[in-house]
Amino acid sequence: MTAEPAKPTIELDARDLEPPEPMQQALAALAVLKPGEQLRMLLHREPFPLYAMLRERGFTYRTTSLTDGSYEILIRP
Repeated sequence: MTAEPAKPTIELDARDLEPPEPMQQALAALAVLKPGEQLRMLLHREPFPLYAMLRERGFTYRTTSLTDGSYEILIRP
């Protein structure tokens, strides 16, 4: 079995931003995603309000808790 090739990724480290900047920047980045790209977002808390917006817009996401207490959210169309 072969591994799935890595998708091109836009990185958004929003750990030092105050709300609503992380959500605004994430939505702006998602608006310019090219086919096959994904957004990797780092936050210091889980973005529950963002999840609903992503579902409404047809995006999928996977959230992982990191060892430093922050979260990684991979978002794909």
